[in-house]
Amino acid sequence: MSDPSSRPFLINKDADGNFRLTVRTTRYNSQGYPLVTSSLQEEFFKTANAARAFAVANFNAKPGEYTTK
Repeated sequence: MSDPSSRPFLINKDADGNFRLTVRTTRYNSQGYPLVTSSLQEEFFKTANAARAFAVANFNAKPGEYTTK
């Protein structure tokens, strides 16, 4: 998973200073073209580490599966 676009968890900071977690699912069509579906989680987090902990607890995230861009 060296390509940041293929990492399933995106952590962004919103305008209010809260961190938000976006879960991305990648699947491939019959021609091998990637189709990415993103779903922004409703929870707000004070730190990026809190967002990571939420991803681990709810989505079984592993180290290296996060990106901030």
